[in-house]
Amino acid sequence: MSAEIKTLTVKLSDAEIERNAKKLHIRDLRDASHPALHFRFAKNRARGSWYLLSKRTWHRIGGFPDLSTKQIVAVLPATRLRVAAGEGSTISKWVTTGELLDWYAERMARDRNLSDKRKKTGASAIKCHLIPRLGGLPLTDISKATLDSQLMWPLQETLSLDFVRLIFGLLVVACRKAFALDLITNNPLEGIKFSDFSKTKIKVKPSRLRGVQLQELLDQLARVITTNQPDAMLALMMLCHGTRIGETRMARWSHISLAEREWFIPAEHTKTRVEHHLPLTEQVCKILIRYRESQQAHGYDGQFLFPARNGKALSEGQASAVFTRLGQGEWTSHDLRKVARTGWADIGIDHLIGELLINHAMGHNVKVYIQSDVMARKRDALEQWHAHLDTKGFDQIHMLTGVRFGDSGKPLEAAQDNACKANQESTIGEVSNHAEGTGAWL
Repeated sequence: MSAEIKTLTVKLSDAEIERNAKKLHIRDLRDASHPALHFRFAKNRARGSWYLLSKRTWHRIGGFPDLSTKQIVAVLPATRLRVAAGEGSTISKWVTTGELLDWYAERMARDRNLSDKRKKTGASAIKCHLIPRLGGLPLTDISKATLDSQLMWPLQETLSLDFVRLIFGLLVVACRKAFALDLITNNPLEGIKFSDFSKTKIKVKPSRLRGVQLQELLDQLARVITTNQPDAMLALMMLCHGTRIGETRMARWSHISLAEREWFIPAEHTKTRVEHHLPLTEQVCKILIRYRESQQAHGYDGQFLFPARNGKALSEGQASAVFTRLGQGEWTSHDLRKVARTGWADIGIDHLIGELLINHAMGHNVKVYIQSDVMARKRDALEQWHAHLDTKGFDQIHMLTGVRFGDSGKPLEAAQDNACKANQESTIGEVSNHAEGTGAWL
């Protein structure tokens, strides 16, 4: 008699499913607490499907064990509403927002197209802000109201609006990518914009270095270059070329061609993931030659312009410590980049050439249009800029002869050891500079 039983009413749980999987005469399990919820075994009895029975119609919700009993019960009310509204019943293997975020965090960590800096920023935003506030929220419950009450409004109380936008953008891209890969059946962030939560315009942070301070800055670097040449050189290379701290600290001597008077920055070192070519002026060639001679005189013949004690390039933290020492809280490495870009505009450098020098992302059509004489125009622009810097004191640096690495006479590695110690006391800030909009996480 019992062999004819097809459906068994039980209190559904994962353990109950596993017990009944051994009873081959049982095809379906029905939940005592939720009569409309049914479980049907597959041919492989370790697997099965969840169904919602509504108006004599069977609506498949998802599969087991991808979706556990606990997960199914949690989303059952929302599933009923979707079925009633004719919006379908199938849900993804992820029930909560935290599960989707865990997946995206792992995906980011393994994405070789993202810099270490962006990976760390994304991982931190997910771990410290998104999962604590949204981790337990069912994906089906994401709405403008829940996002506003659980994420956006609490975050704006303690964080800058620019950083809040970065966190929101990360959530948007995570949902968009999961939907594009058919890992979720609908994008819960579709149509939801940052402006739905705040109409306040995010102002661009002004540079804390201005053109009128160039004389004072170059006087400072002229003093520093006689006591800590690597610090001064890192700052000078950024000021002269408008480069980012990451692509500057990782520069190698093999990237520098004094014969061709060119600095090549490989794609993997740039934020835009596009290789960058910068002309070297006569002034910069002079200080690079003396800097290399100084390195060799003090026992370093390695590949990096800015080496650490471990033989690799300066780390992000060590480079940041350089500007903690130089800026003394008054300005940062990014301010050097800003003052260079502003300076180019002030002396009449063409806007397009300025954008190419600063290595901002450019459209394909623009790149094709300017390929013919771009290096010549960039060289002319930098020659004008360095001539302008000469009037502010740059000439006193590249005209120096016999510049010593430092008064202590200690080898290069000793100076870098001081940088490491200083780094332990510094804090890496300005996380919002890692992304220039939502697309930064793609």
